Amino acid sequence: MAQFIVRRVLQAIPTLIGVTMLSFLLLHIVPGDPARVMLGQYYTPARAQAIDISLGLNHPLYIQYLIWLWNLIHLNLGYSYQYSVSVGSLIAGALPHTLLLVAIAITVAHVLSVLLGTVQGYVRNTPFDVGATVVNYFFFAMPPFWLGIVLIMIFAIALGWLPSGGITNSLVAHPSFGDVVRHLVLPDGTLILLSMAVWSRYMRTRMVETLQADFIRTARAKGLTEARVVVGHALRNSVMPLITLLGLSLPALFAGALVIEEIFNYPGMGLLFFNAANERDYPTLLGIIVIVGALTIFGNLLADLLYGMVDPRIQYN
Repeated sequence: MAQFIVRRVLQAIPTLIGVTMLSFLLLHIVPGDPARVMLGQYYTPARAQAIDISLGLNHPLYIQYLIWLWNLIHLNLGYSYQYSVSVGSLIAGALPHTLLLVAIAITVAHVLSVLLGTVQGYVRNTPFDVGATVVNYFFFAMPPFWLGIVLIMIFAIALGWLPSGGITNSLVAHPSFGDVVRHLVLPDGTLILLSMAVWSRYMRTRMVETLQADFIRTARAKGLTEARVVVGHALRNSVMPLITLLGLSLPALFAGALVIEEIFNYPGMGLLFFNAANERDYPTLLGIIVIVGALTIFGNLLADLLYGMVDPRIQYN
């Protein structure tokens, strides 16, 4: 397994470099000038030229990329134009919040999707199955920003049950664990509902196919209880698609978190990315892209390893 992990990591390096090259090019061809944003009403061509020279933006684009890549190899993500601090320190402050948000969403959404998809597959074509399918399609068609706004209007404004944004109450010096949980409910609930709409459909389809397989009929013919047939045999063989989706869904989850964090003013990587994009803060944007790309590669590797745990037939030699 160690050789498999090393091989996958080495294969991921060219992919990550390709992502950085494309991102670097796209960020620099988008209209906008960091010097103009930084100077604001004090903008003059001479001052802008001085800032470009100090930031190294006067070099050709490929030279700028090679300098940035050389610094990245030495684990230096550069300094933020907007905050005048290292990008690493900005990400170190925002990344744990995003990881907490995404980890909770993945865990809860997977558990609920397995339960809902299993029940739907077992009682397929019943009123419960049809109703759950309609609800899933409703949330599947719902844009993330719209669902977040609707949840804020209902639970924060109309009912007043939950806070509308942030991660803690800014007026409290030492927030409690319960306060953090209350602030996580709406942003995590948005991601969970959107993810479940997709994942539970895969689980249902797989469960329907598995329950019609020959080995299920054999298990029932041996006199096994229905609970053991469904949980011990059908469920274990049906959960494989969700493991695949774990790796494939990470980019979408981080992209969704960007929108969700902006709507809920959640101090994570998404909000940091949004603010950096408005300020043309290239080092911060590139640093976030590198971290998210690395986390996505790690997610795919984790999904491959989980495959071996669920299905012993898979070998890593």
